Amino acid sequence: MPEDATTGGQAPAPADARALWSGAVAQPPSVVAPAPARASVVLFTPSDPSDPSDPSDPSSRSADGPCGSYRPPRGRPASLLDPGTERDPHPLYRTLRGNFPLVHDEPFGAWLISRYADVRAALADPRLVAPSPGPVPVHAERSTHDAYRALASAALRNQVTDALRAGVERTAHVLASRLASRQEADLVAEFCRWLPAAAAVTALGLPYEDTVRVHAWCRTGLDHLGGHRAALDAYLRPHLVRRRAHPGDDLLSALCTAGPDGRPLPDGTVTELAGTVLGAAGETTARALASFLANLLDHPGQLDLIRARPGLAGAAWDESLRRDPPIQIVPRRAREAIGPIPEGATVACLLGAAGRDPARFADPDRYDIFRADPGDLAYGSGARHCLGAPLARLTAEAGLRALLTVLPGLRRASGPRPRPEGLVSRSPRTLPVCPR
Repeated sequence: MPEDATTGGQAPAPADARALWSGAVAQPPSVVAPAPARASVVLFTPSDPSDPSDPSDPSSRSADGPCGSYRPPRGRPASLLDPGTERDPHPLYRTLRGNFPLVHDEPFGAWLISRYADVRAALADPRLVAPSPGPVPVHAERSTHDAYRALASAALRNQVTDALRAGVERTAHVLASRLASRQEADLVAEFCRWLPAAAAVTALGLPYEDTVRVHAWCRTGLDHLGGHRAALDAYLRPHLVRRRAHPGDDLLSALCTAGPDGRPLPDGTVTELAGTVLGAAGETTARALASFLANLLDHPGQLDLIRARPGLAGAAWDESLRRDPPIQIVPRRAREAIGPIPEGATVACLLGAAGRDPARFADPDRYDIFRADPGDLAYGSGARHCLGAPLARLTAEAGLRALLTVLPGLRRASGPRPRPEGLVSRSPRTLPVCPR
C-alpha cells in the first residue's frame, strides 16, 4: 500500500451519502478516514431500518455533521498487530471507535470498521463478501448459495426438537458428572471443548462414538465458514447414501431430502453445510461457551439469579456474545470500490469493538443479563446468520443447566484469573473451577 498521501485541510463533506456508496469520493487506499464525533460512516447498505443504531435512521446521526463526512488524518492509530493488542484489544477499539471508525491498517492488511452501526451495515452489504475458506465456488455469497443456506437454517431450526434437546442435555450431564468428585477442574479443557462437538454430532444424527473424531476436526481443520475438507467428504459419504434412502428426523436427513427448487441438494453442498454446522458448533461455540461461563462465574450474583430463574439463561448468553464474542474480527472482501475502499480490498469488521460501542450500549463494558437489547452480531444476522447459532444457544443453555444441577457449588478456583487470549478468535484458554 502507498504511504498516506493526505496531510492537508479538511475534505468537503458530500451532500449525499450515496456519493460515498458509489465511490465518488476518490482517496488513496491508505487514507485514514475518521468521521465526525458520533456520525456513522454510511458507506454500506443499511442492514435493518428498525435497528436503533442503523445509520439510515436520522435520529441516530450526530448533529456534528453529515453521515459519511471525511476528515484528513490526524495521526494514525496503532495496528491490530502491535504488541499488547492481542493481550487487551479494548484500548485500541476505543480509539478506533472514537477517532478512526474507518481506517486502513497496513500491517494487518485490512480496512477496519469498529462502530456498531457500521459493522452491522457492512455485514449485510452485498458488496462485501466472505473470503473463500477453500475450494468453495466463487458464487458462494450469491443467490443460489444463499438459498441453500436459508434452507439449511430452516432445517436446523426445525430439528431443534425435544429429542435433540434431550440428547444435548444428556451429554452435558455426563460431562458435568465427571467433574463432580474433583477438587479442581478446568472447564475449558474438560467441558467447553467437548460439549459443542457432541451437540453437533447429535444434531446431524451421526454415531455418538464418532464424537472424538469430529471433535478433532473441529479443533484442527474445520472453521466457522464451513470450508471443504476431504476427510469430512469421505466420512459423510456413506451417511449421505443412507439418509437419502432412509431419511430420519435429524438435520443431515433434512439436508439430504430437500432443496430450494424441490430437488435434493448435491452431496458437495450437503457436506459444505454440514461442515458449517460442525465448525460453528465446534471451536466457535466452545470459545463462546468458555466466555459465557467465565462471565457468570465472575458475576456470582447474576449466576445466583439464573439458579433461581433458569429462564434468564438465554439473556445471559446473548449478553456474553455481545460483550465477549468468540470471533472478534470477521473479514470481508470488497467486490467493488466502496468510497475509499478499493475493489478487492479486505475489510475487517471488528465485532469485539462494535459490541462495546457506547453509542449503542449503555455502560458497554459491564456484563448485565438484564440488558434490554444486546444486539445480535456474534453469529451474524439476516441472510448472513450463522447456521450453527440455534444449536450454539441450545448447547450453552443445556450446558449451564447441567453444571448448576450436578455441581450446585460451582465457583472460580482461587488464584489468578486467566485472561482471554487471541486476536481474531478470543476466549479464556483455561477456566479453573472448584466443582464442589
